[in-house]
Amino acid sequence: MSNKKVILITGASSGMGKISAQDLIKAGHIVYCVARSVDKMQDLAQLGGHVMKMDVTNEADIESVVAKVMAEQGRIDVLWNNAGYGLYGPVEELSMEQVQAQFEVNVYGVARLTKAVLPHMRAKKAGLIINTTSMGGKIYTPLGAWYHASKHAMEGYSDCLRLEVAEFGIKVVVLEPGMIATGFNQGVNDNFSHASKNGPYKRLVNAYLRAMEKGMDGGSNPSVISNTILKIIDAKNPKTRYLVGQNGKLLVYMRRILGDKAFDRILMSQFK
Repeated sequence: MSNKKVILITGASSGMGKISAQDLIKAGHIVYCVARSVDKMQDLAQLGGHVMKMDVTNEADIESVVAKVMAEQGRIDVLWNNAGYGLYGPVEELSMEQVQAQFEVNVYGVARLTKAVLPHMRAKKAGLIINTTSMGGKIYTPLGAWYHASKHAMEGYSDCLRLEVAEFGIKVVVLEPGMIATGFNQGVNDNFSHASKNGPYKRLVNAYLRAMEKGMDGGSNPSVISNTILKIIDAKNPKTRYLVGQNGKLLVYMRRILGDKAFDRILMSQFK
């Protein structure tokens, strides 16, 4: 293909990262797929993807991956910062080690990799950086303080970065998924400790878990993310934000027009 791009994707071992990587490879792009578990990406390698181990909290991993892409391709056209996870639980009960780990992956990991890639994009005077935040970067839910804080942080980070790098021909886009059927809910469910389910916040914790279990298989098909990523990459002048997936636009709109207390009441009515 004449418009073949060199794309680096984090969090490519599962969920929307893996599915999007598959579709980008099939579309003819040169795709570097990175995650902590190489074994889970062998199907991407068989499709023609370049699979490498990378932990976004590890500086040596990041330097090695970026150096390899540059040595083999001479450029990185698109960086999609997609790796992340959701830490949920009562603020009082989560340890600061857990909180720090959440930010190490969801915020500082993005910053580390972006800093490593930017000099190469500046040299080419071109590039596209896509940061996955969430509708959770615009709204909030009980028990998700640190996950939402990390995604709100990425919203602000991305806006500032967009202004700073524009003069170098680099674009920054925020991808804000709503509910996507990727197993995220199961991951959140697994975060809750036995102590939380039986501690001072047990009423809210167990009501939340019941609500999560009802929606465990819910959400939009991950193809909505893949289609959006393809659209962003192909666009000459992409939008600054793409809010896609089940309930995303609805909840963000409600948050904006209702105000805090009304939105609080609607949220908490789901966790009785």
